[in-house]
Amino acid sequence: MVILRGRPPAQTVELCHRAWDLGITQVEVPVQSPDAVPSLVAAVAAGAERGHGVGAGTVTTLDQLNEVAEIGVSFTVAPGLDDDVVRWSQEHGLPHLPGVSTPSEIQRAVRHGLGWVKAFPASVLGTGWFTAMRGPFPTLRTVATGGMTVATVVEYRDAGARVVSLGSALDDPAQVEELARLLG
Repeated sequence: MVILRGRPPAQTVELCHRAWDLGITQVEVPVQSPDAVPSLVAAVAAGAERGHGVGAGTVTTLDQLNEVAEIGVSFTVAPGLDDDVVRWSQEHGLPHLPGVSTPSEIQRAVRHGLGWVKAFPASVLGTGWFTAMRGPFPTLRTVATGGMTVATVVEYRDAGARVVSLGSALDDPAQVEELARLLG
């Protein structure tokens, strides 16, 4: 998964295509501020042309959920677990990936019926967190997000992360080359 934060629409679309060409199917465009919405709109349109969905990240309010749902996103992502956001997403059939960092938050996510969570910030939590959480939550699928690089993908996957989210890797030719090797 890639996270394309804070880029203008044209660059966002360019990096979406780079990700899809590498075989990365999950693209998130955070909308932490209104000026990020045009990049999300452009990415959703580009994804529709290529048969890929695009998600909206940093979705923390019901107003944001309504806005990105109208844009046509395939999923939403949040830095934390908000019960109202989860309920709205479920009622509207829009997959939501909440951020968690404690067993209590994971229990709440599971109680809501969520099978996927975002471990955030993964680089601070460390690989031991993923190994430890697999014990009490063996069926939970986690996405490692926050501070991830191509160099840490294998380490976090081996620890139990099902998906690793990369931010700036697509901007770095060396990381793109290494990513292509990992995916290839």
